[in-house]
Parts: sequence; structure tokens; C-alpha cells
Amino acid sequence: MAHLLFLSFLICRLIPIVGLTLHSSDLLPLQLHFHPSTTSSVSTDFGGTTHSTPLAILHPTSPHDIAILIRTSYLSPHPFPISARGHGHSINGQASAPQGVVIDMSRDSVISDLTHDRPLPFYSSSRHEYYVDVWAGELWINVLSWTLANGGLAPKSWTDYLYLSVGGTLSNAGISGQAFHHGPQISNVHELDVVTGKGELVTCSEDQNSELFHAVLGGLGQFGIITRARIALESAPQRVRWIRVLYSNFTAFTRDQEQLISLHSDSKRFDYVEGFVIVNEGLINNWRSSFFSPSNPVKMSSLGGANGGVLYCLEMTKNYNEYNAHSVDQDVEDLLKELDFIPASVFTTDLTYLEFLDRVHKAELKLRAKGLWEVPHPWLNLFVPASRIADFDRGVFRGILGNKTSGPILIYPMNKHKWDDRTSVVTPEEGVFYLVAFLRSALDNSGEPSKTLEHLSRENQEILEFCRKEGLKTRQYLPHHKTQSEWQHHFGRNWDRFQHRKAEFDPKFILGTGQGIFQPSSIPYSSLFFS
Repeated sequence: MAHLLFLSFLICRLIPIVGLTLHSSDLLPLQLHFHPSTTSSVSTDFGGTTHSTPLAILHPTSPHDIAILIRTSYLSPHPFPISARGHGHSINGQASAPQGVVIDMSRDSVISDLTHDRPLPFYSSSRHEYYVDVWAGELWINVLSWTLANGGLAPKSWTDYLYLSVGGTLSNAGISGQAFHHGPQISNVHELDVVTGKGELVTCSEDQNSELFHAVLGGLGQFGIITRARIALESAPQRVRWIRVLYSNFTAFTRDQEQLISLHSDSKRFDYVEGFVIVNEGLINNWRSSFFSPSNPVKMSSLGGANGGVLYCLEMTKNYNEYNAHSVDQDVEDLLKELDFIPASVFTTDLTYLEFLDRVHKAELKLRAKGLWEVPHPWLNLFVPASRIADFDRGVFRGILGNKTSGPILIYPMNKHKWDDRTSVVTPEEGVFYLVAFLRSALDNSGEPSKTLEHLSRENQEILEFCRKEGLKTRQYLPHHKTQSEWQHHFGRNWDRFQHRKAEFDPKFILGTGQGIFQPSSIPYSSLFFS
């Protein structure tokens, strides 16, 4: 019944009010779906810890459909919330639209020239590099496949998992082991089409509508819905040498990581630098088997892992092609000899560039087969200043975790100068900072209390409280806060700018309400049905 009332409200109550701008013929062609079987499909996300069912889903046929819907809400005396959803990989309901409309941006739901007739990559003589225009709901794996097949090209900066939407990662930052050199994905996009919270379809870049351009990059969906992105490309390497080494000494581990990200010469640096924490023998064997599939299990004690039962893995890659394959062994050897890892802990493999970039998908398929993918994921992602990363190790890796975890723990440094302070992302104020990502999976039926959602959520809070008490000045990546005062603290000195941008581009608080940053001043939408 609610969906009929909602449709009736849209057409019968809004149109007379905004008749000078919109007519019923504008709204009726929109592919709005109200059936509970459809709306329930977007009621949760990858995090699996929240549930919010919208009253309708829009399957847009073009960016203009999105503009019509948002403009309808903006011109209404009682605006309704609207959010864009790509692959649904948010963690805390950020793409939800309680009592409103979710726009399904996925390629399967969109009939658009940008998805069915994809533009070919093209060369910019002014920038001396290639670009490609993509629909914002497109998955990065599809962008990669398309650019590889049309010119042997690829985007420069990545996320570890490629089954994420372009618009979704650009609304946060988009980071992986290439970010130390190329910057995050938001530093490698040069033009956007955006529908603002006023329903205006705007093309923006550094030179055109630059305030909107920088606002939506890392803007958490607060200022507009990205519909098209122009992504910078480079020639894709043919193959990747993938190396992992182990450390028991955290100081040596972080010193070597920071040294590697300070190198600039293409021939004298790695192309990808990440790391992760191993806190028990089960994880080290899972780590090694997923990488190298050895027949003999590895014992932490045999690798010198006496540092509170914790080991640290440094992961690197060197890209190469057939024409320089003869030198890759020497290049890798020259780089490794400068590092202070545990002797005899070097593990290497060789694979295609596509196989490396899509490595996490293989793990996903294995977890899906075991029924372990669609479980709650109480993830916690933090940016930690390099000057305090040793304190974080002491208090968290060798403290709070207590030799127990429930998923990978990533840790790797990035260079702040590769990030643009004009965007909406908040990072620590130091020249080098770390991502620490607790990629947890809750298994309430495992019989292990340390793997329950309640335990992992409580542990996340303990980590955040430790950071606060110790004054580590961390910032959340993919942030989730419950009060506006917490959001103000998150943005710090950038809060006033964030508020100003909200007032300019989404003054009626229509977009991104699932983030919980701003509280809409409008009447709760359900009350309109019975007023």
C-alpha cells in the first residue's frame, strides 16, 4: 500500500506544485519500482549490519532521469531522500535512502549510451596521456577489461577489489598499493558529470565548476550524484612479479615500507607496496597458501615471530613487459637487498597484470562457495599518522587484538603530497600516513566468541577509544559516525568548508542521508501519507 501512496504523492501532489517546471509527462516515463521484492534487494549492503528499505528504486535510462527525480524532490515543499547505489559494497548503510528513493546505478539496471556503446579511450594532446569516459555505475573490472581490449591501456590507481563501482570509489577516495606513487583514484580523474542536490546536471573539472568537482571527489555522496567520470589511463604492463617478505620487527617493517614509497625512479622502485599483519599461525598458513600453495605449513616460531606473537608481511610488485623481462630479476634483487626482512622469508610468483589486479575476486569465489561471503562485515579503516604508527602497533596489534582476529589486517603507507587537499577527503596532517584496515567477517555460528558480530563491533570501539585516549589523531576512511559532533571532529578544520559546500550544492539535505552527516529539516516522509 505504501508504494501506491508514494507514487500517488509524487504525481498528484508534487506536479501541481512544480507545474511550471515539471509535468506529469516528465515523471511517468521514469522506471520507478515499488514492489517490496524489488526494494528489499537494496535494503542491506556488504556490511550486513544495517537494514533500511526505501519506498522506491529508480532504474535510470540516462543522467536526465536522475536529474528529474532529484529536481522533483528539491522543488517539493517536503523533499524526500535520494541516494545512489553502485555495487552495494558500503559497510554501514551509507547508500541507503530511508523513506525515499535509491537510484540503482549498476550497469545491469541502466540503459545508457555510456554503458551499451562505451566510448573508446582517447588521447589528450594537452595532457599527453589517454583517458576514457565511463558511466559511474560501471564496475572497475569492466573498465579494466574494456581499456585493455582497446589499446592495451589501464587506469593508473586501483582498489584491491575490482567489483566496485566507479562512482562509489570516487565518492570515498579509492586506494590500494599504487596510491603512494599515483595517488588515490580521485587524483586520477579529470572530469565529471554530476547531478547536484538541486537536480542540475553539471560538467565539472579543475577548470570548470571546480568547487563542485573537488567537493564530490571524496564527498561521501553529499553534494551530487556522479554519472560520468573521465579516468586517466596509462599503458598496461604485460606481467607482474609479486613478492612477499616477512618481518618480526615492526620498526624495520615500517622503515622499509616508508623507504620504498620515497623512491621515484620507475626502474628503481616497486609499482605496488602494501603490507598486512599476521597475529596467529592459522592466518600465516592461510596467507601463504593463498599466495603460494605450499605443502608444508609454516610455523611462526621458525620465522622469528617472537614479537608478541605478531608477524608483518611486506607485499610488493614489479611490473614488466617482454622487452624488459631480462632485467626484472636484477631490478627486484637490487631493491630487496636494501630491506631488513627475515632471511629466507622471500616468496615470489609471476602472473599477468589482469590476474594480479583481480586477485581478490578469486578469494571471493572460494568464500562464496563455502557460504562465508554474505556474512556481516564490521570493517574498520583508519588513516594513522606515520609518527604514531608504532604506538598503534603496541596498543592494537600487540594489545587489543590479543592474538585473535577475524579477517585480513592491511597496513601500508601513502604520501600525502599525492592527495589533493581541495577534495573532501580528510587525511592526517603528516607527510606520510598509513592505512590500517581491519577487514573482518563476523561468524556468529562458528562457536568462537571472538568471531561474533558483537565481539568484533566492541573491539572496533576499543580500537577507536585507544586512538582517542592516546591522541593518535587518526581519521576514519570509509567513515561512520553516529553524531554530528563526531562528524565535526572527523572533518576538523575542513568542517566549515564541508558545510558550505552542502549549503551550495544540496541545500535541502536530499542526498546521501544514509551517511548520517546532516539531519534533514523536512518532515519525515511517511507522515505525509497520513497528514
